[in-house]
Amino acid sequence: MDCREIFDRLSEYIDRELDPSLCEEIEHHIKDCEPCVAFINTLKKTVELFNKELPSNDIPKPVSANLHEFLKKELGS
Repeated sequence: MDCREIFDRLSEYIDRELDPSLCEEIEHHIKDCEPCVAFINTLKKTVELFNKELPSNDIPKPVSANLHEFLKKELGS
């Protein structure tokens, strides 16, 4: 696998939706590929921040719910 193929499959890899053999290929590649490791870490952090609950006093619940729903649709989750 090259970097482009890795990037195309990263969301599935992070969500553990790939066949174990593909996961092994990705792990073998990223072991020696600093740009892929940086991209994976950034993507993981983005997902973590997206899933993080905001304090209820920061954004009204209906606005927060609408925003999350919009982002899910736009990001294809």
